[in-house]
Amino acid sequence: MPAPRVIVTRPAREAARWVEALRSAGVDAQALPLIAIAPVADGKDLQAALQRLDHYAALMFVSAAAAEHFFDGAASVAAGLRSRCWATGPGTIRALQQAGVPARAIDAPAADAAQFDSEALWAQVQAQVRPGLRVLIVRGGDAAGQPAGRAWLMREIAAAGGACDTVVAYRRLPAPLDDAARELAGEGARGEAIWLFSSAEAISRLRAALPDTSWGSARAIATHPRIAEAARDVGFGAVCVSSPALPALIASIESFA
Repeated sequence: MPAPRVIVTRPAREAARWVEALRSAGVDAQALPLIAIAPVADGKDLQAALQRLDHYAALMFVSAAAAEHFFDGAASVAAGLRSRCWATGPGTIRALQQAGVPARAIDAPAADAAQFDSEALWAQVQAQVRPGLRVLIVRGGDAAGQPAGRAWLMREIAAAGGACDTVVAYRRLPAPLDDAARELAGEGARGEAIWLFSSAEAISRLRAALPDTSWGSARAIATHPRIAEAARDVGFGAVCVSSPALPALIASIESFA
């Protein structure tokens, strides 16, 4: 019995890479982005941060979009960095390298790590943090450009004697759903396709976009236990947790067949 279609919910550029990887492995995958990535409305804080990079021993990038938008038009800055660059996973590593950051300057969880998250990153970088060390966290914001998330990592840095500043490099907006997207979402709601979630925010966006939908028949793969918990809270009928590594995803998809 063939594996069912997989609905990839990441932002459009990232979703395209995931769809390509899944299709190359023989999986029928289709993108349904639930979060849209947009520039910040006013780039003055970004420009100010770029001018003060010598104040920071490390720059922590929460996502590929953070790296792309932070270094947009600043390839010479990326290539000449003296700060360490912390990345949560392979996509962010790739974005940093494409921006011009040397691979030797990047710290991240191992490629075969069970999870790509703040906890896995902290295990790799906590030895760098000492009293007085400053870290700049480059992250996304809401429609108004207000930051959210990564509080756990900030607490860990503070507990180790370090200090954090934050800069918002991009905004995360609800992605509009056209008729084709709503039809695909209907397949997912009926359990005819499998949802792939790598963000709890995507689940909340889906629920807000389709408020009258019942999710009891829906099946989902989540790339982190916290995301799986969010799906269960919404009422998804079957949820499993998988590493975002392709072989693990394929195995999880096949388990639903």
